[in-house]
Amino acid sequence: MSLIESWVESANRPDTDFPLNNLALGVFTTGPEDVPRCGVAIGDMILDVARLEEAGILRPGGDEPVLGLPFWNAFMELGPAAWLAFREALTELLRKGAQDRARVEPALVPMARAVLHMPFAVAEFTDFYAGRHHAFNVGTMFRGPENALPPNWLHIPIGYNGRASSVVVSGTDFRRPWGQIKGPEFESPILAPSRRFDFELEMGAIVGQPSRFGHPVTVAEADEMIFGYVILNDWSARDIQAWEYQPLGPFQAKATATTVSPWIVMKAALEPFRAPTPPREKPLLPYLEEPGPMLYDIALEVALRPEGGEESVITRTNYREMYYSSAQQLAHHTLSGCPMNIGDLLGSGTISGPTRESRGSMLELSWGGKEPLALPGGISRTFLEDNDEVIMRGAAIGDGYRIGFGACRGRVLPALPEAEILKQGA
Repeated sequence: MSLIESWVESANRPDTDFPLNNLALGVFTTGPEDVPRCGVAIGDMILDVARLEEAGILRPGGDEPVLGLPFWNAFMELGPAAWLAFREALTELLRKGAQDRARVEPALVPMARAVLHMPFAVAEFTDFYAGRHHAFNVGTMFRGPENALPPNWLHIPIGYNGRASSVVVSGTDFRRPWGQIKGPEFESPILAPSRRFDFELEMGAIVGQPSRFGHPVTVAEADEMIFGYVILNDWSARDIQAWEYQPLGPFQAKATATTVSPWIVMKAALEPFRAPTPPREKPLLPYLEEPGPMLYDIALEVALRPEGGEESVITRTNYREMYYSSAQQLAHHTLSGCPMNIGDLLGSGTISGPTRESRGSMLELSWGGKEPLALPGGISRTFLEDNDEVIMRGAAIGDGYRIGFGACRGRVLPALPEAEILKQGA
């Protein structure tokens, strides 16, 4: 597929994340008194689709308004046929030469004037550990290459239930977490701010249709249930996790924050970029078998900006490196009869490639802190320091256009003072 030209000229530039082929979905305001509402990214503008709904130009919900809300969940509820019809209607309204341009143009808002909010209400959050290179790297550090992968890893997409309450939109700063830490130099655990705080480069799949309690879904059905994707940073306190994870896995180490990009890229925009999962090292059970390619060719990068310093890219990889797809993860999630809800968020797991330059976390880039990562200005990092900003970007690259997600950024502020922590524990 090639670029679909729009009368919004900035949408035709090859470097924009938001051509007419994309139609990414967000929630925005333009001032402190403004009410958050749904918008669609087009070039360097936002189309106020809530305004078009009020005018009767777009009515995806019929007589029921669904776009004047501070989330896209009500629209998701309409189902895949409505999602497709909405994209087709938007394409006709914004296509070069469209007859309704005069009615639509007043609903455009410069993106530079807007504040972006969480694009959907997160029902529940599940994070997976489904990247082959990442799992092998981490396992090698702690158990050696001969025992790097747990015995179940090649048979099952491993995951854990996270906290929907700490999922935040790009641009949200947060404090370095406190926690129990037990290093080899300590006889007993201590209470301290995390010293090995990290990012994890992931993609997030948003569930747009529910499953029934007690009824598993197939991989094909799971793929149909997925509404769209965001870039996801599942921040991780490695030292807190090392002490707490046995025997039940991550808890406080992953509860600080999970950052998502501000724009949802609908699955339909990514269809031309389907990619297969890798050859299986061991046969999967039939319920996990895929009917076709379920990954996407999405180029990803992570940049780090120290306080007062310049931004530099520290890793580049691709979503097609995953071992398990989001559809497989979703199908497995329902196997026990667990119902999935509209707005559920599935983290892919850290996306690392086969080389050092493609590793998706500081844990891997610095090999557990043993190999500091050099940054411009003569500084280095093993893990994130106070006021470091992490910026993730990604795009599927087409013929003269790109399908992007906008930046997924977050900054690690200094930990709360000890007196405040002890006061809370009193």
